Amino acid sequence: MSNASTDKSLQRPEAQLPDAQHNNAKAHWNPVLGVIVGAVIFFGAQIISELLLSLYRYPRHWTAQQVINWLTNSITAQFLFILFAEVLVVFGVYLFVKRYKDGLRAIGLRKPKWEDPVYGLIALPVYFGIYILAVIVVAHVIPGLNINEKQQIGFNHVSGVREMIMTFISLVILPPIAEEILFRGLIYSSLKKKLPVYAAAIATSLLFAVGHLPEGGSAGPLYIAALDTFILSLVLIYLREKTGRLWASMTLHALKNGVAFFLIYVAAVAR
Repeated sequence: MSNASTDKSLQRPEAQLPDAQHNNAKAHWNPVLGVIVGAVIFFGAQIISELLLSLYRYPRHWTAQQVINWLTNSITAQFLFILFAEVLVVFGVYLFVKRYKDGLRAIGLRKPKWEDPVYGLIALPVYFGIYILAVIVVAHVIPGLNINEKQQIGFNHVSGVREMIMTFISLVILPPIAEEILFRGLIYSSLKKKLPVYAAAIATSLLFAVGHLPEGGSAGPLYIAALDTFILSLVLIYLREKTGRLWASMTLHALKNGVAFFLIYVAAVAR
């Protein structure tokens, strides 16, 4: 009787795969609510961050224009803006999902594994290859597309080790963490609850791309950046599905931003 009982126990899925329930954790919140909360967190974090930094005018006795000039031209101010905004994004998502069963696991925040960064590294040339092919095709279909238009990411006139470190953290470290938790975490997990995976992936990637359109600055919507981030998001979601976690996506996102940082700042200084 004892051996039979043991055999039956070994045949149970939960006995073989104790983490299976958590690996397949799904969002327990209303998907529409999840997307709305994600949008509120995204825009609200930026508004709150700017409001917090604008308070700096009072001890300095600055005018409104002086505050705007500081926020626009100071590397320190831009670093603090991104730091506050990204921390608020992560905190906002955490406050929302922790109220639900397996909330953190449902958005891909599970224990990392050694292969996660490996997948992210392998995906880097794949992403670049798909993006280059997409640019060639879109440029052929839409001849008027300006594929050389520059992204207005701020951090102009970076000089010195201190400013270089702040710029690196602002572009390579913070956005991959916060944006993956928000977009490939909360928003994608919410959409996937009601939509097929491919539809949820496209919808999430479109939202991610639209969020980067304003990076053209005064020149208008930056469509080439939207195409770039749309392709990137599709690959990031593939990594999320492949691993069931966000760490590989964060790795690829950081590597992609790291390449851009090197080309814009490090290589420029070396020339």
